[in-house]
Amino acid sequence: MMGFSNSALAKSMPFNLTEGVTDVSQQVYDLHMTIFIICCVIGLVVFAAMFWAIFNHRKDKGAQAAQFHENTKVEIIWTAIPFVILIGMAIPATKTLIAMEDPSDADLTIQVTGSQWKWHYKYFGHDVEYYSLLASRQDQIHNQKQKRENYLLEVDYPLVLPVGQKVRFLVTSEDVIHSWWVPAFAVKKDANPGFINEAWTRINEPGIYRGQCAELCGKDHGFMPIVVIAKPVDEFETWLAEQEQKAVAAKAEEQAMLAMSMDMDEMMQLGEQVYNKHCAACHQANGEGLAGVFPALKGSQIATQDILGHINIVVHGKSGTAMQAFGKQLTLKELAAVIGYERNAWDNNTGDVIQPAQVKAVMQQKDL
Repeated sequence: MMGFSNSALAKSMPFNLTEGVTDVSQQVYDLHMTIFIICCVIGLVVFAAMFWAIFNHRKDKGAQAAQFHENTKVEIIWTAIPFVILIGMAIPATKTLIAMEDPSDADLTIQVTGSQWKWHYKYFGHDVEYYSLLASRQDQIHNQKQKRENYLLEVDYPLVLPVGQKVRFLVTSEDVIHSWWVPAFAVKKDANPGFINEAWTRINEPGIYRGQCAELCGKDHGFMPIVVIAKPVDEFETWLAEQEQKAVAAKAEEQAMLAMSMDMDEMMQLGEQVYNKHCAACHQANGEGLAGVFPALKGSQIATQDILGHINIVVHGKSGTAMQAFGKQLTLKELAAVIGYERNAWDNNTGDVIQPAQVKAVMQQKDL
């Protein structure tokens, strides 16, 4: 039930599915209840017949067991009745499955890409794309501060969708298998690397809806939530236009960064913030990593010697490992700051002050 934002609704129905906020989720709920009732009726009939037979044909009443073999009539009956029941269950189930798998005639298409451990959303036909990461703080995760109401079900940048429009999802992955699951929409689709799976939804009510990655995808599987904000169409279009303007401004700002020069204090302050948000989960806040799993940065060769190699691995990642490419996830300034922070924190003390222009130069070399 924790996939829903409405905690009162979740508490009022703790032992059953909720009806959701889409036509398909309502169909799934109705199908679930239909099959549930059929199963209950079958159970009642079978157990009633069984207990009636036990009571009325017990040995102390002098009952004698009937002896028969290969009774064609009985075999036809016990084959025909389950067959009819299964057909009666299959018809509504098939209709619901067909509806769930029909993404045609969509008003909006969004690519959903999973990676360890975040989601990336890209709006087709619009210059809007961004990463969505867990917003619960590390001090809450480590029980150093009180947890908020939506602990582990909150993100920095939610997916924003229009109400009443058909939205098509193209779901894939950059590394391992993930699964994009929002219970209120009755959408649960695996994100497989190298493949694209389709899903769709049409939300009937504005609101905030929550979900999670539903596939075991690594050590931080439980820290990969999904938050969707459903807005009326006019509000959604306003939001989308604002995001496109921000994208244009971000590109202009990136060009201006090439001429900027950070000092050590500014770099370390910003770098620590970026590191704690994006890197500390693997390499740990103290830079010592996890032995045998994630390498230490404290005193490591990559963080104390080869500057270009350090920039390259942060920007482009490392194939065959959990080290992701952060070149598209962070701004040039954030990349420069976090690399500089890693080279000076935890007594690394290289004195290197990394600038955005250095990061850009490594990016351009890779593109050639």
